[in-house]
Amino acid sequence: MRKVSLIWMLAGLMMAASCGNQNPTTEETQNEQQQPVTQVEQVQQPQVQRVAFVPTESTPDFVDAAERSVDAVVHIMTKVVRQSNTYEDFFGALLGQIYGYPGQTRNNTMVAYGSGVVLTPDGYIVTNNHVVEGADEVEVTFNNKVKKTATIIGTDPTTDLALIKVDATDLQYLTFGDSDNVRIGEWVLAVGNPFKLTSTVTAGIVSAKARNLSILGEGTSVESFIQTDAAINPGNSGGALVNTKGELVGINAAIASHTGSYEGYSFAIPSNIVRKVVDDLLLYGETQRGYLGILPDELTQELAQEKGLENIEGVYVAQLTEGGAAQQAGIQKGDVVTAINGKKVNTVTQLMETVRQYRPGDKVDVEINRNGNHQHYELTLLNEAGNVDVVKKGDSFYNEEFGLMLRPINQNDMSRLNIRNGLKIVEIRQGRFMNSGVPVDFVITNVNGVAVGSKTDLENALKNKRSRRTTIEGVYPNGMMGSFYY
Repeated sequence: MRKVSLIWMLAGLMMAASCGNQNPTTEETQNEQQQPVTQVEQVQQPQVQRVAFVPTESTPDFVDAAERSVDAVVHIMTKVVRQSNTYEDFFGALLGQIYGYPGQTRNNTMVAYGSGVVLTPDGYIVTNNHVVEGADEVEVTFNNKVKKTATIIGTDPTTDLALIKVDATDLQYLTFGDSDNVRIGEWVLAVGNPFKLTSTVTAGIVSAKARNLSILGEGTSVESFIQTDAAINPGNSGGALVNTKGELVGINAAIASHTGSYEGYSFAIPSNIVRKVVDDLLLYGETQRGYLGILPDELTQELAQEKGLENIEGVYVAQLTEGGAAQQAGIQKGDVVTAINGKKVNTVTQLMETVRQYRPGDKVDVEINRNGNHQHYELTLLNEAGNVDVVKKGDSFYNEEFGLMLRPINQNDMSRLNIRNGLKIVEIRQGRFMNSGVPVDFVITNVNGVAVGSKTDLENALKNKRSRRTTIEGVYPNGMMGSFYY
């Protein structure tokens, strides 16, 4: 389970409560006087009866939903086997570079655990990308203790989702619910395998929607989590979030915690995003991202006052992509997006979640507030390159030395970042970049002083380097230049 890096300041918060358990009396004597009692009135004490809890039609029943889910949620074990140097293990790579020790090569095997959700009777399973990322072996264990080896069909780091497959028939599976219809306060179940405790079910309510935790990096990453208070822990990653009907409404992905264990906040990827990503991985091997062609900004009260806007509903259009879908349709800088295909959007996260459910070539209706006048624009979403072409898996390639999936940069990114060449990082696996802090969407422009824009360029730059050190230069998604070496 990935630990969410959130700092929550809790200072000086104390609550004290006392609860009396005294029975009420019929009368209180305020003045005791030594005088004869002329009359005594006996008052019967009220009778206390135990009241049994009687379920009503509105009482949530989790039994059916749990029974539908436990056999469709699997335990996943992954192994990453890599060769390492003993000097790197104990003293770090720097010592070997300084003294030139070759060291002794040996195999290290790292084992990790998570959960997954069966989507089809023939064995397609969705999980988190961070559960299977860089795995050499993936083993799936079902609720009936049957174990099967799985293959990775495709991954999408920008949403932290992955699709794997086992050879099977007649498996129990879950059907998708509509995460757009999930309501705050609604009961949900989290089903998974925390701490290797298989088939664990916990209950809670939806606490919030469209949460952005900033744990997937910038650029094209999409974070619009469903927040719940259903208890999840390490091992729940990739498990199911289901409603009381037993429908899949999310994939559990993260917790907010100071300790690494559950502290009351858990987060799931909405099922509408999951369904779209899974379909893309099945059809194309890569996710197809549609873009409005705008740079959105949160519409705060301060921004509304600065721009002279009467209300703060919607998302502010700060910039337009040259030649993008929004510009072609007639949307202008300073407009406020209030709805996409009739769905209200009030935050950048909601806007990204909604657009993420469509592909390049899809037509969407965008409602705009311009100077108090609401207008509708129909536009065709475009891809990164500014067209509606399908992005194929073959466009990307894997470099083993770096441990990166890379893709040649497109013309749109060249113009945006003001560069002439580059290889964009689309996935980070086990390798030198794993703990480097370099994010997905970082663009490598030069390796060892050689401009790179293709697989051949990179291979030649690594093969023909003049020193033992490899130098890498590039651009972050926000346009900031960066360089480092190893």
